[in-house]
Amino acid sequence: MKGIFDARPGTVYDDEIQTRYHFPNQYLEEARQTVGDWIVYRAPRRGGGPVGYFACARVVYIEPDPADRTHSYARMSDFLEFDKVVPLARPGGFYERQLELVERRSLGRTLQGKSVRTIHNMEFSDIVRAGLQETLDPANAVKLELDPTHASSETLALVNAPAEEQERRIVQILMNRKVRDANFRRHVCEAYENTCAVTRLRMINGGGKSEAQAAHIWPVVQGGPDVVQNGLALSATAHWLFDRHLISLTDDYGLLVSHNRVPVELQMLFEKQRERIRLPDDRRKWPHLDYVRRHRAAYLDHSS
Repeated sequence: MKGIFDARPGTVYDDEIQTRYHFPNQYLEEARQTVGDWIVYRAPRRGGGPVGYFACARVVYIEPDPADRTHSYARMSDFLEFDKVVPLARPGGFYERQLELVERRSLGRTLQGKSVRTIHNMEFSDIVRAGLQETLDPANAVKLELDPTHASSETLALVNAPAEEQERRIVQILMNRKVRDANFRRHVCEAYENTCAVTRLRMINGGGKSEAQAAHIWPVVQGGPDVVQNGLALSATAHWLFDRHLISLTDDYGLLVSHNRVPVELQMLFEKQRERIRLPDDRRKWPHLDYVRRHRAAYLDHSS
């Protein structure tokens, strides 16, 4: 069964919502109902940021907190951040229909006691479609490489399907690699202002598509998440070098270059980035050091 998990920055819980969700056992029954299915993360007002639904993920299993018998962990996978925060309500009413029964002035107080709750499939589909509106918008197809040149006919059928068909196949959309790549590309390229973090070159073609590519730091095939903190905006050449561990990063975000394996002509492009690559203005979107260290370990293995 689908669900809603409330999550916010600065929480006292041991959350890393891409991989684990920590909660008191008063919600254990509701959480167990979501195992094997999908949930939406919601940011409450007390988090200090925008209020609404901001991401989704799949619940793999529930396990006790070994340090505290009154709490448990939901182990998560397939995390995907929405294009924008989806508000609780739309013109036709609340996405969660059960909220229609709550007085608006007491809505926040009511939800404080329902940080984990179940929802119907259609409610989940409506929230996800609203959250991925820009990724699925045909106007952005070329920019996000969801066009016939880059995507299969199966993917295009999902992306261009009528709303009713998308609602029915929402999990297929969430698991589609090209859709996830498009969402990831949008977040990463926007964070880096469509500028290569290594060469500092910024090029936009006539169709509005950035020539910078979104590179995963910790590869998806090895378990890396589709989050902006696991991404770098890189030119095609820098992306090629990064994926082959010919360049990497220090903990201070300086550039490491395998001098004996990277041509001198290319090394000249990187001279200004040895101390620090170009990073997003928003520090929260900087590469996570856990992911950087995984990549650097592979770089050192290849360099030895």
